[in-house]
Amino acid sequence: MATTTKTSYVTARVEPKLKKSAGKVFRAVGISTSDAMTLFLKRVVMDQGMPFPIRIPNAESRRALRELKRGRGKVYQTTDKMFEDILGKHWNAKHST
Repeated sequence: MATTTKTSYVTARVEPKLKKSAGKVFRAVGISTSDAMTLFLKRVVMDQGMPFPIRIPNAESRRALRELKRGRGKVYQTTDKMFEDILGKHWNAKHST
């Protein structure tokens, strides 16, 4: 297998909290942030695009996002609470492990 020397730099501005949180995840799986960025870039090349779906929000989602930005709308602490609110009180009991 051929080895290559890493000689190019990528500079990205991100929120410190995001960087710290992501760093914890990377350490937990045994890779550095640099390795994670390299993996991401390799997947972009392999996939010839983003390695995950990116979609334009539909009209309903855009309305909901605007509401949240204005301090309105419902915010859920867990997905279980959200599904319980949407699907009914008995959802959580049926689907909890």
